[in-house]
This record gives sequence, C-alpha cells and structure tokens, in this order.
Amino acid sequence: MVLELQDVAIRYMTGDFKEIGLKEYVIRKLKHNYTVHEFWAVDGVSFSLEAGEMLGIIGTNGAGKSTLLKVISGIMEPTKGTVKREGTIAALLELGSGFDPDLTVRENTYLRGAMLGYTKKFMDDTYDQIVDFAELREFQDRRFKQLSSGMKSRLAFSIASLVSPDILILDEVLSVGDGAFRKKSEAKMREIIHGGATTILVSHSLDQVREMCSKVLWLHKGKQIDFGETQPICDRYQDYLDGKFRI
Repeated sequence: MVLELQDVAIRYMTGDFKEIGLKEYVIRKLKHNYTVHEFWAVDGVSFSLEAGEMLGIIGTNGAGKSTLLKVISGIMEPTKGTVKREGTIAALLELGSGFDPDLTVRENTYLRGAMLGYTKKFMDDTYDQIVDFAELREFQDRRFKQLSSGMKSRLAFSIASLVSPDILILDEVLSVGDGAFRKKSEAKMREIIHGGATTILVSHSLDQVREMCSKVLWLHKGKQIDFGETQPICDRYQDYLDGKFRI
C-alpha cells in the first residue's frame, strides 16, 4: 500500500480576532462575548491506493479537494485520522508558488528545483529538458512576472514531473495551456504512472478523469460520497451535476 487514509478530518477555526484587534478581543473575552466557529473542510475520508494507480478527486467548489491534497502531501496535519505514505512525494498544488516574479525563467527553474530538493548537478543536467518540455526556450531570460499563467504552469509542471516520484499530486495542472500541451502533459503522466508512480489528480474535467484515472474519490462539502471504480462514480456525479438527484 503506497497511500492509506483512515477517517481523515481537517478542522478550521474561524473567529473575528483579526477584525476587532487585540484590545477589543481582550474585552470581549472578559465579557464572555467572543465566539469562535468550527468549520470542517474535510470530514471522514478513508481510502487506499496501490503503486501505479491514478486517483481522480472530483467535487464542486468547496468540496475540500485542495485541503485534502495538502494533508496527503504533508503540508497540513489532519485534525483527526491518519495518513500513511510510502516513498517520495512531488506535489503541484499552487502553481504560482515557489517562484520569484523578478527572477528570470532560468533562475526560477533552479530556485524551484532547489526547493524540491534537486541538486545543482541534477538541474544542470536536466535544465534543457525542463525548458524545452515547458516550451519556454525563447523566454528563458525573461522575468517570471512577464509570463502568462499558462507559461508559469507549464514550467512548474515540467520541473515537478522530472523527479520520478513514488506519489505525484496534481491540482488542476493538466487543465492549463493549449490543447497540444494538455496532450503532452497527459502523455507525461502516463509515462510516470507506467514507471510505477501513484498519482492523484484533482480536475473539473470529467472527460479527463474518465480517460486517465483508475479510481475516483467524490467529495461534497468535506464529506466522502463515494470511492471506487471510475466510470460508475463519474456517471453518478454527472447525474448530480445535471440535477437528477440531490445529496
């Protein structure tokens, strides 16, 4: 088992401390007039994946998909439940993060590589491969802030996909860029999966999930609605989107 989640839940605490300031906070606390609200972004998620499986996570906005990815990748600790991981993890969660807008594409490539734990020699050996896959050869000396969002996403994807991780986590990454780059990204994903990596993909494209994923996790308002084979769950989810039933 490469990845196993047991009854994972993530709670956020919300209140009005930032809005009212320290002085008012102390006064309200003394008067017992300060309230904090609990919000469970994910509540009771359990599933497991074997090596080489690709999981698609589906659900409408606010379902808890991105929060769950942060727990799986180790960025956040669950409030309840357990997460067991085997091997190395590469995560593309926020494509714009980890880059300096005032540095060039070349400089940011090395910066991002260092943040992911790649050695200078590894980056020297693979830099040409990275920039060519991202289709940014002619932009390599341009400042990062001058790139389009699609260009930034292509570079982030290209860097992360080189590491050959045991677990690869992608949050809407394959939806960026033009059709040709999406096909190239999907082909790269298949190459990584065939190499034995376990991949998790969050996507709003049901067609993409149907075509690429061997299993699907459906979340709704933090709750796990279903987990299992791709086609029947995607069919149910499409029926839900079409208004044929309510949860």
